[in-house]
Amino acid sequence: MSTQKIYALDFDGVLCDSAVETGITGWKVASQLWPEMSADTPQEMIDLFRQVRPVMETGYEAVLIMRLLFEGVTTQTLLDNFATAIAAMIERENLSVSQLKSLFGNTRDHWIKQNLKEWVEMNPLFKGITNKLRGIESDQCYIITTKQERFVSQILDANNISLPAEYIFGLDRKMSKQNILANLLVAHPGATILFVEDRLPTLINVIKDNRLSDIKLFFANWGYNTQLDKSAVSNLAVSSINLADFSAL
Repeated sequence: MSTQKIYALDFDGVLCDSAVETGITGWKVASQLWPEMSADTPQEMIDLFRQVRPVMETGYEAVLIMRLLFEGVTTQTLLDNFATAIAAMIERENLSVSQLKSLFGNTRDHWIKQNLKEWVEMNPLFKGITNKLRGIESDQCYIITTKQERFVSQILDANNISLPAEYIFGLDRKMSKQNILANLLVAHPGATILFVEDRLPTLINVIKDNRLSDIKLFFANWGYNTQLDKSAVSNLAVSSINLADFSAL
């Protein structure tokens, strides 16, 4: 009898190519905070945001990235000094993370209410993802993300993918990905847990956690990562996979 497989999947950059929508939402919020920014997002800013997206962890950071890009900070500066630049912007403008998260979520909610079809179109699933998810039993698939859970559900529903809310672990839970994975090990004794993630720092955090040595780790090389990330993976206990590999996983 084969061991049961449990899929633990990141969302943005693994299942969903959300960079354009995230960038636009970030710009919408930034234009509320700094009125000198236009209401509509310039295409060149979306293109620059996509370059910086690999170092972003949580959606609200898109607000600050867009403001920094608007001020002329280069993409390379953000890639090299992301945490420092973000912290300095928050301090300089006297912002709070909770305020930014709320503004970001509310702005997305407003967009969805005004034009759900457009919002969903800005969040396409990567090629082959729909068929893969439909082929996994719902009780064998978890989504572990820093996105707010209601937005994950909206995108899955729009693609006719059924996944109960209790299998989506998002920003609302206020839990680290390591703790969620540790809980899955307890909930599924004897199963093989496959964690697919596109952010190398997240995978490194899992590797460092002694509780998680039985988790099989996969680096989604189609996602939001840099060439340096792709090169570094070869030195870690992580399997680098492409979309075709994931479909066969």
